[in-house]
This record gives sequence, C-alpha cells and structure tokens, in this order.
Amino acid sequence: MTVITRWNPAFRELATLQGRLNRLLHETAGGEETSLTTSGAFVPPVDVYEDEQGLRLKLEVPGIDEKDLDVSIENNTLTVRGERKFEKEEKEENFRRVERRYGSFVRSFTLPTTVDAEKVTAAYKNGVLELALGKKAEAKPKQIKVNVGSEPSTEMKKSASAA
Repeated sequence: MTVITRWNPAFRELATLQGRLNRLLHETAGGEETSLTTSGAFVPPVDVYEDEQGLRLKLEVPGIDEKDLDVSIENNTLTVRGERKFEKEEKEENFRRVERRYGSFVRSFTLPTTVDAEKVTAAYKNGVLELALGKKAEAKPKQIKVNVGSEPSTEMKKSASAA
C-alpha cells in the first residue's frame, strides 16, 4: 500500500519569512548579515513522483560535490545527507549580500513497503540528485482481461457458491 503525504507549501513560505525577520532584527541590532546567512542548515527542495514501475525523487542540491552526498536505506527509510561548503577564497567583508544557504542537510523519507531496496539507483547532474526506486514485482498492478458475454470459470463458480 502506498502512503501519500500531503505537502503544504506554507512551510517553505514560513521558513522564508523567518529568515527575513532574522535578517531584519540582525540588521537593526547593527550586526553583519553575512554571518547569519552563511551558517545553519538548509533544506533542499524535493519532488517525488510515482508510477507503475516505482518512485523517483529529485532533490535540488546545486553547488554540492558528488563526494559530499550520502544516500542510504535502512528499515524502509531513505536518508539523503550532504553538505554545501562555504568557499573562503574571498574575505567575507567583501561580500555585499549572501543569500545562498551553506552547511549540512539531512532529508529522510519513509518508503512504502512496495519499494524494493535492491532496485535503487542514483544519478547527479546539473545540481539535481535523482533517485529511482523500483517496486517489488508483487506490488506492480496486474491487468485482468474481462471477457464479454462469457461465463466465469468453474473455479470462480465454486468459490462463489462456497461463500
């Protein structure tokens, strides 16, 4: 059975509002904005798709090296970890504005029991990590042909009369 979780985009707006309020309060207190925005974890956005063959997840993780990404499955939980490192090539006081988030992130997803943990692939291209999770054979839908104008088989008649 597939579990469907309703996604509420208001949480993203709430995080954006919180960030704006933090910057406003920090600037009002006379602090530097860069120290606030360069620290702390970020949450990469994800799209989840499902079809007859399996699930696909696409995470936006631009600026992260492939070696800094870790994908694991344990007890029907898919976990993606990573880190976007702040490059210290330039002095921080030269920055006029820093809006991108840096730091570590962890995203965990509870997988339905229909997912086969042995059929997982991951690809990273153009800042998008795409995970493909195949379904177990018994979880895939089966097509049953309906014969028009014919009677059910004798086995079905026996099971219907027994009930």
